[in-house]
Amino acid sequence: MTKQDLTKDERVKKEERRLNRIFRGIDPNKRNVVSGLVQRAAHLRVTLDDLAADLDENGYTEMFQQGKDNPPYERKRPAADLYTTMNALYQKVTKQLTDLLPKETTTTAASGKTGEQSLFESFVNGRDD
Repeated sequence: MTKQDLTKDERVKKEERRLNRIFRGIDPNKRNVVSGLVQRAAHLRVTLDDLAADLDENGYTEMFQQGKDNPPYERKRPAADLYTTMNALYQKVTKQLTDLLPKETTTTAASGKTGEQSLFESFVNGRDD
C-alpha cells in the first residue's frame, strides 16, 4: 500500500504510531506532554508532505490579477507561505520532542554511536514510506 492509497487521517495515525514507538519508554511524568506533541508533530508532518507535493506540482508562485483593470502579476502562492509557517512550527515541535528523549550515553556496538544519537536518528529517519 502506497502513501497515496491512505487517507490523511490514516497517514497521521501511522506517523503517530511511529513516533509513539520511539517514545514508548519515556518517563511517565513526561508522557502527557509527549502525547500531545506526538499528535501535533504527526499532523504537521503529514500536512507538510501534502503541501510540499502541491508546491512541487503547482509551483511556489502564481499569476494574480487584482480587478479587471489591473494587469496580472506573479505572486507567491498562499500555500508557500503556509508551508513556511508550518515547517517552522514542525521544527519547534520536533525539537521539543527530541529534548524529551532520554539522555543515554551508552555506545551501540553496530553503529559506534551513542544511544541518544541512535534515538534521534530513529526519530528523524525512521519513516517507512
